[in-house]
Amino acid sequence: MRIAAVLNRDGGTLKTTDLDAYCGFLADTFAEQGHELDCRITAGPQIMNEINAAFGDGGIEVVLAGGGDGTISCASGIAWQRKKPVGVIPAGTMNMFARSLGIPLDIHQAAHALASGKPASCDIASANHQPFVYQFSVGLHPHIIRSRERYDYRSRLGKIRASLRAIIDGLRSPPVFPVQISWDGNEIEVEVSSIAVSNNRYGEGHLPHTDDLTGGVLGIYFAAPVREGNGVKMLADVALGTWRNNPDITEITARDVTLTFPRLRRDAKAVIDGELINLERTIELTSHSGQLPVLKPQPEASPA
Repeated sequence: MRIAAVLNRDGGTLKTTDLDAYCGFLADTFAEQGHELDCRITAGPQIMNEINAAFGDGGIEVVLAGGGDGTISCASGIAWQRKKPVGVIPAGTMNMFARSLGIPLDIHQAAHALASGKPASCDIASANHQPFVYQFSVGLHPHIIRSRERYDYRSRLGKIRASLRAIIDGLRSPPVFPVQISWDGNEIEVEVSSIAVSNNRYGEGHLPHTDDLTGGVLGIYFAAPVREGNGVKMLADVALGTWRNNPDITEITARDVTLTFPRLRRDAKAVIDGELINLERTIELTSHSGQLPVLKPQPEASPA
C-alpha cells in the first residue's frame, strides 16, 4: 500500500520527538511489510490542511495521523468523509481511541503494529453533524479543561500535573445544571454535574474507553450533582473502571440521543474528543455504525 504519515510537530509527545529520525523509522518499518510511506511533518495550525491534502491524494491508500487527540479526531472525521482508512499514531495524553483500537501507546511499537495491520471498519459518532470517535461531554469535563488552561505546562507530564490541579478546582466548585435526555421514545429531565456520550459503551476495569468499536450504539452517562464526599469517589470509580457500581452514575444505551439544556449560559462549553467547543442548546447525537475505515493491528500485534 501507499501510505502518507502526517505528523503534528506541536502535538503531544511529538513535541519532544526527533521527527526526522522518526519519519525514517516509519518508512523503514512499513517498507519491511511491503508498503511505501511518505512522511509529512507540519505545524499545528496547518495540520487540518495537510491531512485533507493527504486524504485527497488519489495515489494514497491509507493516511496515518500522529498527534494529540485533536489531530486524531480531525483525521478520523476526514477519513469518514473520504472513505479512506486512517491509522492512529498515539501521541496524546490519554489516547482513548488508540486504546480502543488495540494500538500500542508507544509510538515506535504503534508503528510496528500498524505496519502489519489490515484495513477494517469501526463506528464513528456525531454531535450536531460534527464527528467524534471517543466522547462528547458537558459539565465537569469542560469545567476542568478550562481550569487547566490557566496553568502553565510545556510537557505531557506538566499537562498531567495541571489536570490534577484543575480536577481539585473543579470539585471545589462543581457545575450543576438540568438536562433533558431523549432516546428511543423516552425522555427524562435530570439535574447533573456531568453528562457524557461515548462512541459505544465503555468497558470495565480500566479508564473510560470502549472495548468494542463495532456495537453501533452510544453510551450515555450522567453523574448526579457533586456533593461533599461523592465527587472524589465518582472520579476514582471512573478512573478505575468501577463506576457501574457507583449509585451516582447512570448509564443509558441508544443508537440516537438528543440532549437539551433548558438553562444555557452564554459562555457554556462542551468537549468533543478532548477539544473545547461552544455548547448549543440542543445537541443531536448519532452512532454511524461501521462507517469509519481504519488501519487496525492484527490480534498478534496488539498489546498484551
